Amino acid sequence: MSLLARPAVASFAAKLMQRLLGLASRRSSGRGSVASWRARLPEFPRAVRELTVPTSMAPAPVVVYMPKIEGGVLPPVHVNFHGGGYVLPGAEMDDALCRFLAAEAGVVVINVDYVVAPQHPFPAAPKQAYEVVRWVAAHGAEHGWDGSRLTVGGQSAGGGLAAAVARQALGAGGPAIALQVLHYPPLDLATSAKDKKAHIPKPALRPWMAAIFDNAYVPDVSQRTDRLVSPANPADTADLTGIAPALVITAEYDLLRAESERYAGRLYKAGALAEHHVVLKADHGYDLRDAEAARPVYALMADHVRRAVNA
Repeated sequence: MSLLARPAVASFAAKLMQRLLGLASRRSSGRGSVASWRARLPEFPRAVRELTVPTSMAPAPVVVYMPKIEGGVLPPVHVNFHGGGYVLPGAEMDDALCRFLAAEAGVVVINVDYVVAPQHPFPAAPKQAYEVVRWVAAHGAEHGWDGSRLTVGGQSAGGGLAAAVARQALGAGGPAIALQVLHYPPLDLATSAKDKKAHIPKPALRPWMAAIFDNAYVPDVSQRTDRLVSPANPADTADLTGIAPALVITAEYDLLRAESERYAGRLYKAGALAEHHVVLKADHGYDLRDAEAARPVYALMADHVRRAVNA
């Protein structure tokens, strides 16, 4: 057994990664700094305010991105969850995406700074994410959005959380979600990272990295087939009829591509696949490294979100 398969080792490595990320984010400039994330796609304005959403896990800080509001009608709302392997904080890394969606889809975007592992292992993050979405749906009128016209989405681990929110909403009978946007999400943690195959020799998400994330996030192996962790694993055979429609976006070279494709197939059989889009010649997290590659994909997301909330 690899050392990284031991939860204590994975937890130590995850905390070290958190510390390094924190140091990078506090720099005044350079890759990984807050300024570098906010400098991407500068043509989209940043009109934001901060809120804190109460949840049973912990208060969830959120940044609210506002679109241009015309005619006095409350705009729809999109809840975004950032990536980071369920381990790394970093809602700021999605700043450009949130500004893009607010401007191009005409929605309020709620960017959620959710709890991360190993400090908060599974199921804390998906439970908190669902509580945030329920709160957003119920409190729109007092904060400036229409909670009845609601979409969710996320990148990488955030896409996994968006999928988990949609599953919980299906099981609980609400809130109504018009669309789930799943951007290169991890959807099968029950399959070991070393058994996943990328389409290039050295993918951006290496198996050792995925092993740290998976073992820190879900240290109890018996929980890894849970529907909120591994909906693409064959162990999950639940009927998905009635789940929120999904835009599934995969990257051609991504280590996680196959599991996203499997889940897209499940959604298609349930009549809930809005579109499955493959970004060619791209790897995991491509949009965070290449703004020009991000633009057409963000535009695709905005188009789907806009049509979903105005249907």
